[in-house]
Amino acid sequence: MAPDPTAPRPLHVRWLGTVRYQDANALQHGLYDTAVDDHLLLSEHKPVYTLGVRADEGNVLVDPASVGAELVRTDRGGDVTYHGPGQLVGYPILHLPGKGGGTKPDSAAYVHDVEQLVIDSLADLGLAADRLPDYPGVWVGVGTDAPRKVCAIGVRLNRGRTLHGFGLNVDPDLTMFNHIVPCGIPDKAVTSLRAEGIDATMAEVVDVVVARATERWGAGGVDRHDVVWRHRESDLAPFSRGEGAGEVAGQVRASGPTRGREATGAAKAIDEQAAAEGTSVRLLGRLADAGVAQGLAIGERKPEWMRAKARMGEDYLRLKQTMRQLDLVTVCEEAGCPNIYECWQDGTATFMINGERCTRACGFCLVDTRHPQAPDPGEPERVATAVEQMGLRYAVLTTVARDDLADGGASQFAATIAAIRRRTPGVQVETLISDCKGDPASLDVIFEARPEVLNHNIETVARLQRAVRPSASYARSLALLARAKAAGLTTKSSLIVGMGETFDELVGTLADLRGIGVDIVTIGQYLRPTTHHLPVARWVTPEEFAELKRIGEAMGIDHVESGPLTRSSYHARQAADAAEVETVAPAALA
Repeated sequence: MAPDPTAPRPLHVRWLGTVRYQDANALQHGLYDTAVDDHLLLSEHKPVYTLGVRADEGNVLVDPASVGAELVRTDRGGDVTYHGPGQLVGYPILHLPGKGGGTKPDSAAYVHDVEQLVIDSLADLGLAADRLPDYPGVWVGVGTDAPRKVCAIGVRLNRGRTLHGFGLNVDPDLTMFNHIVPCGIPDKAVTSLRAEGIDATMAEVVDVVVARATERWGAGGVDRHDVVWRHRESDLAPFSRGEGAGEVAGQVRASGPTRGREATGAAKAIDEQAAAEGTSVRLLGRLADAGVAQGLAIGERKPEWMRAKARMGEDYLRLKQTMRQLDLVTVCEEAGCPNIYECWQDGTATFMINGERCTRACGFCLVDTRHPQAPDPGEPERVATAVEQMGLRYAVLTTVARDDLADGGASQFAATIAAIRRRTPGVQVETLISDCKGDPASLDVIFEARPEVLNHNIETVARLQRAVRPSASYARSLALLARAKAAGLTTKSSLIVGMGETFDELVGTLADLRGIGVDIVTIGQYLRPTTHHLPVARWVTPEEFAELKRIGEAMGIDHVESGPLTRSSYHARQAADAAEVETVAPAALA
């Protein structure tokens, strides 16, 4: 039965942390294009000046780069404004009823609605605010000779859906507004909660805004998931991790992540587990910040459903010999995938390009993190030769993260795809890519190579992103997938479970992936490679995997491959078939 279009839609609220404007913009446009539910994205941005569709560029008074900011033209209304740390930016992506029972939404009523949301939130925080006639936004000091804008509002409505939203000044650097004519209004000041005497943290403001948004837009039910609030620069992976993921307990107490928690039970538990297993204090500290208690001991016996049987037949041994002769690396071997025998016999293999050394140190991954070497120009042809000699029907190309390269390794993807298609035009190619730091130009290099499937793994739920992959970003990964979908590609992503997430959080992440139109999702159990990696929090049962598959496909995801031993490339060809992926025609390659 089709859903009732007049029924209230679920509202998915996401606190995304600090996000580059271009990523938030791509994400909200992806949700606008394909989401069937409503969403409210909340974040802070890195310094950026944005111009509305009718903005006067003369209102930008300096070169933004000279003050450490970007300049971006957008498709919202309004003139120029500033976004940066200390400002809460909200993007409601809502389905609105038509004006007077028609199909066209009431723009003025919606702007009024957003203004009221902010006004009510500020009242809850102890600050009186109101509208100023003829000046959109939210103001304090209305009725005096010195009104001050505390919240800018710029929106876009089309096809009954909303884009963009509001920027509420909690405690930003107000001097950044001196470099523009804010909102094109030269004679009105800008203020913040802190400047008006309201000492509220960003987390407190977000909680109040979410509560008011729930009242206003949450009649269809609300789920909220946050990236972890606590974040330190020391969370970020070093360029090279060397022999381990970080310090072992007792070596660098003063600078370890338990700093500030020395007297707490959490710190003691972290130290005890680190001392017992040699696990990184930093990794366990990040987990504790995300609310994850101790995991299973690394020697604990796996349940029966987690045991894969080795089947080293003639086909497997022949393919392995081909890989060695051509000096190639497959992630199938590198990651110790339990499905290698089945996939290789089925004519599917995953090649790791751009070398075998990664510039990141994710808490779950076994890939080498020593200083990487320069990309091998002969690698694309060797991969293409292997695909031909192995008689593959479906080739998956993945990569280590190459943050040391200007394009993140994108050009090597394009060259390898082209080499495969020159030799074996009928082979389908799936690319499992890193985020290329979210750089649109680098991503376009891969998109324009037109892989049959564009895969990028979200890996885990919002709350655990900093613990699991601190150099990545939940919002950036969603934005990348949204960009790929907008480019007309079949998109895919993967979740690893059993690292401390809840079932509801997994459902929330599936909703986010469905919201941006992801076609294929794989879900599998995390297996801990070494004591230097994140512990397994629990073994997820086959019944839970089956239920996640049911829920994801009921949401509208074309194919969900979900099981204890499932990995990102498991049944990749079958998943592509289920999603009705078409092989790129030779004429399209000319």
